[in-house]
Amino acid sequence: MAIPSTLQAHLGSGATTVCRCWAVARRDGQVLGFTDHDSDIGFEGIAFKANSGMTARALSQTSGLSVDNTEALGALSDASVTEADILAGRFDGAVVRSWLVNWQSPEDRALQFSGTFGEVARSGGAFEAELRGLTEALNQPQGAIYQRPCTAILGDNKCKFDLNTDGYVANLSVETVIEARLFTFDGQDEFEPRWFEAGVLEVRSGPAKGLTGVIKNDRYADGVRRVELWESLRAVVNVGDQLKLTAGCDKRAETCRVKFSNFNNFRGFPHIPGEDWLISYPVKDGPNDGGSLNG
Repeated sequence: MAIPSTLQAHLGSGATTVCRCWAVARRDGQVLGFTDHDSDIGFEGIAFKANSGMTARALSQTSGLSVDNTEALGALSDASVTEADILAGRFDGAVVRSWLVNWQSPEDRALQFSGTFGEVARSGGAFEAELRGLTEALNQPQGAIYQRPCTAILGDNKCKFDLNTDGYVANLSVETVIEARLFTFDGQDEFEPRWFEAGVLEVRSGPAKGLTGVIKNDRYADGVRRVELWESLRAVVNVGDQLKLTAGCDKRAETCRVKFSNFNNFRGFPHIPGEDWLISYPVKDGPNDGGSLNG
């Protein structure tokens, strides 16, 4: 932690006026500010609220590549962190920053922690969130995988397919919904059956706005389109709420070539021999006769 000289001098004075501030940036773009001071503080365009009831335990920091970690504690409230938002997963993976701040002079501050929310637990009207440091990402598997299916995610910087291309997105209003998982729509026959399978359903309005789900089934029969998610959305979806459906990709080379015309960016290895070929032995009158593959 690099401490500015002005803050260092203040800490060395023996009589300090410091507090801690936390900024939580959710993946939906909303930024929340909290402080353990008894009055609100503002800097970097963020209002840090004093009435949030949020506190943090001691931060464990080590040298080397060990993961910094701590925990955030707080009360559930309608104004900041709500049980509904936690249940909906809106805080999953949120980016967290924590500062030591001179509340009399907020420009004198030092960033103590930067990381993400891990597991969030709730009970008795309160929540407890694990905070994971930046080196947590180094614990994740890295490197390319050689396999027949594509390893890219549809629309990412490896796939490069524009998901807003006409014919690959449908903007619909909820007509019927069961358990925030099964949706039905009259008509909508301009898309082939199973067009959206393995795609994404995003809620664009209502209590579940911003939540997404992976589409398990997309069927069309008797003038009705049925879209089913693998898991129920973790918030209420009402009739009339706006949805965005994005076409799905099953990672096969044929799908990439025929459905998306994007085979130049295919990130799989469709011609890798299968296990049966690898363990087979040469047969004189068969394709694996022991001769040159270029013969």
